[in-house]
Amino acid sequence: MIPEELRYTTEHEWVWPGESTVRVGITHFAQEQLGDIVYVQLPQVGQAVEAGQPLGEVESTKSVSEIYAPVTGTVVATNPDLNEQPELINEDPYGEGWLVEIEVADPAAVRNLLDASAYRELTEKA
Repeated sequence: MIPEELRYTTEHEWVWPGESTVRVGITHFAQEQLGDIVYVQLPQVGQAVEAGQPLGEVESTKSVSEIYAPVTGTVVATNPDLNEQPELINEDPYGEGWLVEIEVADPAAVRNLLDASAYRELTEKA
């Protein structure tokens, strides 16, 4: 269950590449490891984020985990449905459970993320 068209990070975020913006979420593998997600803290629209740095948190019945920015840029949207329904991340991590959209400072940086094959290999070692 690793969509081929997405890019991935070693911290288990996925990126849906666009022209100048990307949509970001956490992977199916990550949400399985976390268990039932009960709360999500996301950055404000307009906030600058830096690749590899925390941009928010997800709280589950097991733990609290940081979400890391996969690319450097500016947050242009957050998923408003997660305020009332954080479980969407568990139910549909690659669809309705998306987290943020980021206007990317350097669109070429997306190509440096893991492709589906490399991410699959990473999760098989875990």
